[in-house]
Amino acid sequence: MTEAAPILEMRGISKTFPGVKALTDVALTVYPGKIHALMGENGAGKSTLMKILSGAYQADPGGEIRINGRPVHIDGPLTARHHGISIIYQELSLAPNLTVAENVLLGREHKTGPMVDRRSMADACRSVLDRLGVAFTPTTLVSELSMAERQLVEIARALIANSRILVMDEPTTSLSSRETEALFALVRQLRSEGLAIIYISHRMAEVYELADRVSVLRDGSYVGTLVRDEISAERLVQMMVGRDLSSFYKKEHNAHESRGPVILSVRNIGDGKRVHDCSFELHEGEVLGIAGLVGAGRTELARLIYGADRRTSGETVLDGKPLSINRPEDAIRSGVVYLTEDRKHLGLFLDLSVRENVSISVLGRDARAGGVLNLKAAKERAASAIQALGIRVAGDTVPVGSLSGGNQQKVLLSRLLETQPRVLILDEPTRGVDIGAKSEIYRLIDDLARNGVGVIVISSELPEVVGICDRVLVMREGRIAGEVGGGPDHPPITQENIVAIATGVRKTAA
Repeated sequence: MTEAAPILEMRGISKTFPGVKALTDVALTVYPGKIHALMGENGAGKSTLMKILSGAYQADPGGEIRINGRPVHIDGPLTARHHGISIIYQELSLAPNLTVAENVLLGREHKTGPMVDRRSMADACRSVLDRLGVAFTPTTLVSELSMAERQLVEIARALIANSRILVMDEPTTSLSSRETEALFALVRQLRSEGLAIIYISHRMAEVYELADRVSVLRDGSYVGTLVRDEISAERLVQMMVGRDLSSFYKKEHNAHESRGPVILSVRNIGDGKRVHDCSFELHEGEVLGIAGLVGAGRTELARLIYGADRRTSGETVLDGKPLSINRPEDAIRSGVVYLTEDRKHLGLFLDLSVRENVSISVLGRDARAGGVLNLKAAKERAASAIQALGIRVAGDTVPVGSLSGGNQQKVLLSRLLETQPRVLILDEPTRGVDIGAKSEIYRLIDDLARNGVGVIVISSELPEVVGICDRVLVMREGRIAGEVGGGPDHPPITQENIVAIATGVRKTAA
């Protein structure tokens, strides 16, 4: 069977920003009725390429975009829409105070004379919603919808505009497993209806399940494209980061051979609601994992230890001395720091520079007489962090909000490390981070453990837990239900053993 002609061809696409070459001679060929995954590290150029396709950016002279074999000049979002291109960004662009119909037809409102015809808009919207099989109505306020339902509104907006090319940027980031499965079913339906779908994701499992083709970018350049039968984790990782998987989870420390004394003891801690009677010990130089299903109480336990939430029972002991931790400042002064899973809303100051974010927890060190800050010290600290953690940034005065997810995470980590912690609690440390940055974060965790820091890692990615942790506590319904990898009295660290304890199939004493 002869393959259909490509619906989209991007050839020789380059993009230069002041001081930065974001794309160099990139190519992308997409076919109708196919799901084409686009992969690469954060900062590889995926978003820049898609913004050129959407008309948000203009490419450097010399490249070419063809739609159905004809050259087109996309000079703005309206032109992209005219050519049947729609993009659903990771940060959804809906107006929550408007109805579903008003969002779906935003900019294309139906009018009777000077008046907006909301009944006509609702009727037009309803036919698209029926096609998607949704439960909400055209008159529902978007603010009342879940994240998964809001994503469906974005898809409805694309369908009502008769889009032929649909770009989905990390669409499952905020979805549950059930919502993700429903989205996959819809994506397959749209593929069967002839849409060309460009699917941006860091998650290998999603690519295996959905993609007909995968194109990889690295450092702003096109690396290559694999068809479905060629796709494997080893090949994709090698294309994305230029190396294989053999050293991905490599650990140079061995907490069991050089196991230090107990640093942190958590005894019967709880909040009376989501966490109950949790006790464990963390050793010097150990990477201790905390795993469990969503809602098991992992993050809530970490926040109790850190003082972000109020405990109703229990105590923490650091280096043999009981701690009085009633707020995060108490924990930081004691040498216990916490990296939040929500770096954008609870961790970083997105409008401030890299330098300011790195130094904000230790400003007192930079204060001179009269309260004047030593800006030279802050600059040196930021330069050191950029080099030590491999933060990819044009300079330390760049706003953190402009950085990729992996580089934002490194900035937040560098701020925590400036406090010289004894215990470092990392909550989903690689969420939304590309494979290359993940590997660098894993090496940093290994270095910290080798230098005697006690590290607690909370993660929903079981391969990550198995790969980097020396021992894993498994939580279920707010309690520590079992332990794996803690020696001969405990089962080994495997995904199967963790899931068995997390789901209650197997019970072990922690």
